[in-house]
Amino acid sequence: MRQVWTIDDDEEMSRAVGLMLQMLDCDVTAFHNVRPAAQLLVTGRKPDLLILDINMPEVTGLDMVEFIRRRPETKDLPIVMLSSEAADSMVDEALALGADSYVMKPVTLEELEKAMATAFYKHLKP
Repeated sequence: MRQVWTIDDDEEMSRAVGLMLQMLDCDVTAFHNVRPAAQLLVTGRKPDLLILDINMPEVTGLDMVEFIRRRPETKDLPIVMLSSEAADSMVDEALALGADSYVMKPVTLEELEKAMATAFYKHLKP
């Protein structure tokens, strides 16, 4: 069973995504703020996949992507951005910073599954 962390300040969206992930046979840990997840990453704990919103208070999802990609122990963590931001410039920025895939809210089960597959594929070791 894959361990997936979600970080989204919208608790309703977080619950919906969590239910979809459970349908995809994932064990889900939901965070509603970036800081607790970042603190766990610093201690060496990490999921198999991170699903991350962009717009959050205090620390944005883009900041979190930069933080993850700078750390040797987390630089290969698959990341799916899940956001209501539709601007091409935002999608491009998220991908340039190191997100592996980007899906729009509201997300369907099929879209989420495809985004996860893309993220995992990008981190396969040859």
